Amino acid sequence: MSYIPLLSLCLILLAILPQPLQSLEPLSMGIIGLGAMGFGAYFKEYTYCKFTECCDDRSIPARIDLLKRSLDETLIGQHIVKQHVVSALKAHINANSKSRKPLVISFHGQPGTGKNFVSEQIADALYLLGSKSSYVTKYLGQADFPNQSMVDAYKNRINIEVRNSLRRCPRSLFIFDEVDKMPSGVFDTLTSLVDYNAFVDGTDNTKAIFIFLSNTAGSHIAGHLGSVMMNGMLREDTRLSDFEPLLMKAAYNMDGGLRRTTMIESHVIDHYIPFLPMEKGHVVKCLEAEFYRLNHNPERTENQKIIEDIISSSISYDRTHGLFAISGCKTLEKKVSMAIN
Repeated sequence: MSYIPLLSLCLILLAILPQPLQSLEPLSMGIIGLGAMGFGAYFKEYTYCKFTECCDDRSIPARIDLLKRSLDETLIGQHIVKQHVVSALKAHINANSKSRKPLVISFHGQPGTGKNFVSEQIADALYLLGSKSSYVTKYLGQADFPNQSMVDAYKNRINIEVRNSLRRCPRSLFIFDEVDKMPSGVFDTLTSLVDYNAFVDGTDNTKAIFIFLSNTAGSHIAGHLGSVMMNGMLREDTRLSDFEPLLMKAAYNMDGGLRRTTMIESHVIDHYIPFLPMEKGHVVKCLEAEFYRLNHNPERTENQKIIEDIISSSISYDRTHGLFAISGCKTLEKKVSMAIN
């Protein structure tokens, strides 16, 4: 809601007020104007924003504790994600008043490892309306940026749309999915908006969050994890530092939207998060979770048979180590749904 109509109303009232009020000094008139603006802010906060999404704490509650509980209960096989995503978001939000740049996170991993699942949960925790919030913007790979020949147009589009979104609400969330399917160079103009520039052309970028999702380096993650596990390390003992340098190098050199990007060269991506490949036990847990979601008990004999059939007939494993499900948990929803109907 704009304050301009309120100020206009104030001027109209002054035009019809009795002469003694019209003769008030400019300072007094200024106080009246400020009072109108104050009333406008009060009106907006306690009436308009009670029923409509606004860029405030009611519409953006940033429920990090809720996100942590949700990930603990629902995210399968991703201990590094749980440890670092929640901490990164909590630190950024708690330091909003002192933050000098937006939070920039890059998710990497094979299909079906939970990248979209986690980004949706982040939106649900931060915003009252979740991913449907007008302050959440999502771009999808080839659907939004299909042609390499139009990179300059895409860069201009991203620049304009991100700036406009930040003007509407500095606490905006931007999700770029299927980054590996985007043309290289598409993010070059975004670098200045995610760097240490608190206000660019009046745009406050310090409170925003940018998340990039990519299958890039999924095979690198699987290869490295398989090697350390073969050497006796437990999956759960791996750390972010075991993967982050590998991810940065792969993202910079492999085809996709991050290839040779100035965002990596300028070190403005704060965290490279690996989504580890799924083993057979993780796929079983995903299947069980899908049964529960559809209000079916996976422990029933007939449902256990369905799980065994799906595992034996539909799940393929990597050739190098024979440990990791190639498609992760990606296709399981439809397979379970078809089997029980």
